Amino acid sequence: MLLVIIAGILIYILYVHFANYYKHWESKGVTYIKPIPLVGNLGPNLLRRKSFAELTLEWYVGFYQFNSPTLLIKDPELIKKLTVKEFDTFHDRRSFAPEETNPLWAKNLSAMTGDKWQDMRSTLSPSFTSNKMKIMFELMKESATQFSNYYLQKRGIVVVEMKDAFTRFASDVIGTTAFGVTCNSLENKQNEFYRMGKEITNFSGLRALKFLLYTVSPTLMKVLNIQIFSKAASNFFQKLVKETLKTREEKRIVRPDMIHLLMEAKKGRLHYEESSGTCDSGFAVVQESNLGKIKQKQKPIITDEDITAQALIFFLAGFDTVSTIMGLTSYELAINQEVQRKLRIEIDLVLENCQGQLTYEALTGMKYLDMVVSETLRKWPATPVLDRISVKSYTIKPELSDEKPVVLEKGSNIWITVYGLHHDPKYYPNPEKFDPERFNDENKHNIRSFTYLPFGAGPRNCIGSRFALLEVKLIITEIISKFEIIPIQKTQIPLQLDKTSFTPLAKNGIWLGLKPR
Repeated sequence: MLLVIIAGILIYILYVHFANYYKHWESKGVTYIKPIPLVGNLGPNLLRRKSFAELTLEWYVGFYQFNSPTLLIKDPELIKKLTVKEFDTFHDRRSFAPEETNPLWAKNLSAMTGDKWQDMRSTLSPSFTSNKMKIMFELMKESATQFSNYYLQKRGIVVVEMKDAFTRFASDVIGTTAFGVTCNSLENKQNEFYRMGKEITNFSGLRALKFLLYTVSPTLMKVLNIQIFSKAASNFFQKLVKETLKTREEKRIVRPDMIHLLMEAKKGRLHYEESSGTCDSGFAVVQESNLGKIKQKQKPIITDEDITAQALIFFLAGFDTVSTIMGLTSYELAINQEVQRKLRIEIDLVLENCQGQLTYEALTGMKYLDMVVSETLRKWPATPVLDRISVKSYTIKPELSDEKPVVLEKGSNIWITVYGLHHDPKYYPNPEKFDPERFNDENKHNIRSFTYLPFGAGPRNCIGSRFALLEVKLIITEIISKFEIIPIQKTQIPLQLDKTSFTPLAKNGIWLGLKPR
């Protein structure tokens, strides 16, 4: 009975604590959704009633990530102000795992903060210019040809779960362009590189619980020394990078991949260079800010662990995010056959002009292909929200007479609703329709700035947007040139999102047929 009373008192204390804590937005006069103690406004997603992306469409300006008050930004002008004009105040993302316990996570560019982030961004930016992508293009082509040949060997219509297939392709591309590893993940389905990639990109189950606990109580997780990545996966990638660096130094091996570029950065020999006449990667590509182009005054201090951390985040983005974009693009082409027909005409014509040997310039110059990929990223942005944290106090001034200033204290969280902007009929009429013509030469100039953010906004945008777009366009071109993508009995129409995933993954996968031409 005594234990029951104590438990009841503790529950009451927690309830009162959270009840008072959840008055944060009310006290500021910000419209908000009434939260549930402990989970805040994430309950429908945690209970698997709604996907995370769909849930963001319902939130007002103020909401709660568990016990953290968060301001949801939807206004394009305010997004521009916070991500560009006031970048000095909102240049960081919320840090989950401390460097002491999770160095491979904390040292990657995405997780870095402050001056460390700016120094690393300036160091890495030269690796992602159009000129560098052109160099890596040939390595990507080998993986794309390997992919199509695998399915051409089979007879008749091949039934494929596209997310799995593209994850294997992405693994091969990352292996060859980032780590200098050649592996055929479609033929050799359980190769170690692919298995470790699956392990580090699995954010369900125990890994999801770790992130949840880091969100609620990072101090406790630090005390308990909880690791985000398993020891086996961390050791594998550290050993792989260390041995690769050693072999290349000793044998003076030069290979046009990311490891080589990071080695050059370590030696201070990598500097930002503007594109020299090569095509860019299309409408969705984000431009590097002046911060990323700043030349280091002295040779950057980069350790082997830093190189491993950058290669690892490169793997995370390429393995999961890019394969998701590929899968959703193929889905839209399958259920929109007229779009696929128009794309095939363009691809066939370009390949004819290239005598069957696709070039970097030919690929990046395809207008309709760019329209298709741009619309996929509009309808299915791989990152539903962008997050920022204020490094000092900031006041959002009122725009209308009936509004009042909103004071954000140092450490305040803001989220920018990419999925919400991309599905707002005010900016994109009939947003659920897949319509590449939104991005044709006549219409794309009407798209309002800061309403299209598939790769982020401001100086902290995605450094790898060119790489991602190049990879997606290459594999789609390879497939369309040799197959028809068709819906089959297992194809889910309309597509339903997985309610357990942060990114827009299809529930039960994307099942399509590849019919040889």
